[in-house]
Amino acid sequence: MATIPLTVRGAGLLKEELQRLKAIERPAVIQAIAEARAQGDLSENAEYDAARERQGFIEGRIAELESKLSNAQIIDPAELDTDGRIVFGATVEIEDVDSGDVSAYQIVGDDEADIKSGRISVSSPIARALIGKHAGDEVEVQAPGGLRQYEIRSVRFV
Repeated sequence: MATIPLTVRGAGLLKEELQRLKAIERPAVIQAIAEARAQGDLSENAEYDAARERQGFIEGRIAELESKLSNAQIIDPAELDTDGRIVFGATVEIEDVDSGDVSAYQIVGDDEADIKSGRISVSSPIARALIGKHAGDEVEVQAPGGLRQYEIRSVRFV
């Protein structure tokens, strides 16, 4: 499996979720299965079926998180010598050349992306266009609504 780029924050969030699933969710679903079993006939026991389904989901998510974390490449952009180039983890302020709208985005891994919080996936068209550029450069991005032009106003490494 290929390495999965994660910011320090993203890796921390995945570790927290894994810890919660193992320490809280897994024991709770095991208890729910035990209680459902105690009710007798399992063939018509909806609580038992629901608890078993939930257990399958939890175990699957635990395996997925462990796999991602074992293949993670944790990148702290503040420690990189980028010479002002946009790299994974950078926070970039861009201005739409046509409308003048200004937006700021942090380029993060696929699992961390959340456009409402200003975090875009490194595999998104806009991030791919920005990688390797500097403040002051202009980039063209093929968006679903057509070709867009942006000017890079600033690059920060938080």
